[in-house]
Amino acid sequence: MSFAAPVHRLPLAAACCSALLLSACGGSDDDKRLPTLDGAAPIVVAHRGASGYLPEETLEAYSLAIDLGADVIEPDLIATKDGILIARHDPNLAYSTDVASHAEFAARKKTIQVDGETQTGWFASDFTLAEIKTLGAISTDAERPQQYNGAYKIVTFQEIIDLVKARTASTGRTIAVYPETKNPTYHRDIGLPLEDTLIAQIKAAGWNSKSAPIYVQSFEPSSLKYLKSKGLETRLIQLIDADDVNLKTGALTFAAPYDRPYDWLKAGDTRLFSAMVTPAGLTEIKAYADGIGPWKRYIITVKGTLDASGNVTDINGDGKINEADTTSQPATPLIADAHKAGLFVHPYTFRNEQRRLASDYKGDPKNEYLAFYRLGVDGVFADFTDTAIAARNTYLKEMGR
Repeated sequence: MSFAAPVHRLPLAAACCSALLLSACGGSDDDKRLPTLDGAAPIVVAHRGASGYLPEETLEAYSLAIDLGADVIEPDLIATKDGILIARHDPNLAYSTDVASHAEFAARKKTIQVDGETQTGWFASDFTLAEIKTLGAISTDAERPQQYNGAYKIVTFQEIIDLVKARTASTGRTIAVYPETKNPTYHRDIGLPLEDTLIAQIKAAGWNSKSAPIYVQSFEPSSLKYLKSKGLETRLIQLIDADDVNLKTGALTFAAPYDRPYDWLKAGDTRLFSAMVTPAGLTEIKAYADGIGPWKRYIITVKGTLDASGNVTDINGDGKINEADTTSQPATPLIADAHKAGLFVHPYTFRNEQRRLASDYKGDPKNEYLAFYRLGVDGVFADFTDTAIAARNTYLKEMGR
């Protein structure tokens, strides 16, 4: 591993892996039960690795997340032309790689439908793994560091498994992996099913059990049900999406392709993702999954202050209307309802940028984490692992842990 310098520039680094953190993760004070499903400390899931600092879903981003103390690293899985599972959030490589600068691949640019959405770009299913390995990953957020763009390569799921096993051995603490079957219906429709390959790799890793250091997630219920039917015995998580929040009302909005699972759309099921968070929906999920991964706004939404014309007020005066101009609203009963159904709750995604933080968090992202930890979430998906762990340490101290 040649990457090193950015670790030393970060506010929290390997010190996050101190004895204090290990104690917090280990649940040594079982008499001081937390409001999580199992009473243990909530886990910190490094969303696409240390994606707040480095180009996402690269070996360097995952390694940095582990250095920062992540309990779990999270890859999205898509398939190459030759059927290899790689870590990318989108089948469209234009979003997170430098493929557009590779003249040798210019002719592969095309326009297709992905989950009912028209997209133009370069798609992983048209590239062999060897070709994809010539591409560099880029940051997908303009506010985040851009100097590493193109420096790091795309990794396979097998390389992630190998990393997790090696770092578990070298650190002496169990590091888990949290893969997502990304766009599984799309992949199945083009003849590249993800699930069978995933099952084979999990079994080969020796991880096919509820106690193994792995969680498998998907937005599509049929993918999780298929995995279960084919003998996958790991913990399974149903992801729950929405399109946005109406900042005037605080209500979640639902627009394609974020309104319902794509397999529901293809099957003619007209329900929205919101049906999943009802008691009946949670009971339905419990029949095939162990937990839910809801967008965090299902638990705490945000709402702006309206002016005399009924428009959201730009309370921080930056000329933009975003979540920084809102206040967080009282929590919904989703965590309690899910726990009652026997499901753990891992909301996504927590980020540090000021535009993403409600005004009552006072510009400090740790305050948002604390609000969710205090409600009893079982884990969080975080782009900034160090912030999530710092907030967790504060929370555990509050709770006498």
